[in-house]
Amino acid sequence: MKNSFPWFLIIYVYIALFSLLLTSYGYSDELMYRFKSPSFSGINTSSHYLTIENQEATRKQAIKDEIEAYQDELARDADNTTLARFIRNLESRIYAQLSRQMVEQLFGETPQESGKLELEGNTIEYIVENDTITLTITDETGGTTNITVPIGDFTF
Repeated sequence: MKNSFPWFLIIYVYIALFSLLLTSYGYSDELMYRFKSPSFSGINTSSHYLTIENQEATRKQAIKDEIEAYQDELARDADNTTLARFIRNLESRIYAQLSRQMVEQLFGETPQESGKLELEGNTIEYIVENDTITLTITDETGGTTNITVPIGDFTF
């Protein structure tokens, strides 16, 4: 006699129960993805933009400072050449000689009552009157400066 018990039916029932058991433990939730960058998510966006702006401003200022420092270094190097030092020294000695001649004309053995000197577009005029010397300096634009020096008190 053949086994009439339907074993295949029991196997199907066990498989169905097992699959029901598995699905009861498999909970699902909404899948959510959030961007980490505030530029995309919008969370803390304003502080993110401020941070970026500050970084850019700092970087631009650093570049400006570096360029300015380099230009200053080039200018210092140009001023410290042998030729530049020679020209500065020569100009200094020429100005010293001119001022010595003017002092000699004002206070020397034979002082002059008035005089005029033109130097690089500027005019220096002097007049000796009643124990005072009046210097009038006129610049290139026409602006004037007056200096009055008392002669009698001009001692050490």
